Amino acid sequence: MNKEWALKEPVSLESKKQFAEIQPLILQLLINRGLNTQDKIDEFLHPDYGQDILDPFLFPDMAKAVARIYKAVEKKEKIYIYGDYDADGVTSTVLIANVLQTMGARYDVYIPHREKEGYGLNLKAIKYLVRKKAKLIITVDCGISNKKEIALANKKKIDVIVTDHHHEPLELPEAYAIINPKVKKCNYPYYELAGVGVAFKLAQGIISSDKKNIFSPGYEKWLLDLVAIGTVTDVMPLIGENRTLLKFGLIVLNKTKRQGLKMLAQKADIWPITEEELMNSENIGFVLGPRLNAAGRMDHANVSYELLTSEKDKELEKLVNNLEKNNQKRQSEVEKIINEIKLKAKYLDKRLLILESGKWPVGIIGLVSGKLKDQFNRPAIVIGKAGRRLIGSGRSIKEFNLIEALKTMPELFTVFGGHAAAAGFTLKNKKALPEFEKRITELAERQLKGKNLLPKIDIDAELNLADLNWELFDQIQEFEPFGQANPKPLFLIKNLIVESVRTVGNGNKHLKLYLKHEEMTKSFEAIGFGMGEHIEKIKIGDKMDIVCEINLNQFNGNRKLELKIVDWQPIISLSDKDSLKSKI
Repeated sequence: MNKEWALKEPVSLESKKQFAEIQPLILQLLINRGLNTQDKIDEFLHPDYGQDILDPFLFPDMAKAVARIYKAVEKKEKIYIYGDYDADGVTSTVLIANVLQTMGARYDVYIPHREKEGYGLNLKAIKYLVRKKAKLIITVDCGISNKKEIALANKKKIDVIVTDHHHEPLELPEAYAIINPKVKKCNYPYYELAGVGVAFKLAQGIISSDKKNIFSPGYEKWLLDLVAIGTVTDVMPLIGENRTLLKFGLIVLNKTKRQGLKMLAQKADIWPITEEELMNSENIGFVLGPRLNAAGRMDHANVSYELLTSEKDKELEKLVNNLEKNNQKRQSEVEKIINEIKLKAKYLDKRLLILESGKWPVGIIGLVSGKLKDQFNRPAIVIGKAGRRLIGSGRSIKEFNLIEALKTMPELFTVFGGHAAAAGFTLKNKKALPEFEKRITELAERQLKGKNLLPKIDIDAELNLADLNWELFDQIQEFEPFGQANPKPLFLIKNLIVESVRTVGNGNKHLKLYLKHEEMTKSFEAIGFGMGEHIEKIKIGDKMDIVCEINLNQFNGNRKLELKIVDWQPIISLSDKDSLKSKI
């Protein structure tokens, strides 16, 4: 599909005067990210763990939750951590398990099976925990929508502490304590914590209330590798408190004591760590995260939990191989389903895509809906079947709030939840499917009417190639770690001349060019990944505009700056335009 290039509004003269000491292009990047005060800029560019990590007791129920956990430990009550099957849920589970283990608690872990049990608490699981004589359940990355299940736990004299980050439902459960920044009554100043971020706040509350020196100095910081992984894989905004957690989490990740993580990274060729190639947010998002997620998608998330907690090399080797195998299977299944769908032109007339098949594994329908959303820039919902249950997973664009849409029809679901951009649900029965399709489609058609749904590329600033140097690159690197709400900066560079062009890579998949401005003697190397098919459209001497990232190309000790092409457009001369008109 053609893409719309959207260049951000230039920084105002007033802002340039206010921040005169900041290089204009860097100021543009800061303002684009909503960093328009000195405090916000300082927090972003110079995260300070002591100042920027908020007090966990800003959650009103935190003191109550912490006291209940200490009481359970002292009385040797059985505690269950009730987790979730994605990487955010698994890292949350491991984090709380680490803390309880250090406290000497009697605890166990329950992670539901994605396909057999679905998301969140379920009545069968509660009955199982009753038989196991649980006295306290701590949910992580789930629980806020489980009013009925928590009511059963209460009836059976089990207290439930909910730690979650999903949207507040129409009715809150009557839990012993609720720790969730998205619940209005919690009134926590930072809204966008991941599930693991909320679990970490509980851990902070427990550690800071330690009166017996159970926890060694600096203990909480060694949990931050888990926080980094969960925050990135759950695609949380990497600004505010999340940025500080991730910044320090990456430091811990590069020194991690978790043998399983090291072996998983080694299998994926990103370990051992070197000074030149430290682990970053991209390694989490594209390497570690998908592998940890693959367990819950293709098998059971217990595999990832065991990987992050075991210390036995032989056992870890089996777990790593299992995750690698499941990840490859996951990739193959997603590709197979995408090819099977073979979207026809009629789908593009609709404002929302809905596809359903009883053959598709529910563990990967979210990945499929995400790929459809990315490809066609419109909300996509994919529905699969697990036993008799119809389970849906959707991904959306910013113009259509998916969770708010689901909230308009709660009577159609046995359970639903999620965020504006990603949500899931289980339909009550087969009869609910046509009604759901009708209502969600009408809602999308109404809300998206008149909207331009061409995929949009948000461009940070226009750049003159002559201004690209190591000093500017180093300043851009201060914006690391990149991710949601803080993407790698994209630049528009106009009127570039093609000095050379060829294809590279296995199967000539990629495009490699040397580009320069007319007045320049030096050209810059540019790479267009997956753009090899465009080779026939480009010849030496052509002019083009490109949207690109500025990357570091490092090989055999040599360092050079490289343009990573995201999109390009040819510049057609007046004579070419006249020629085209005459042909028409």
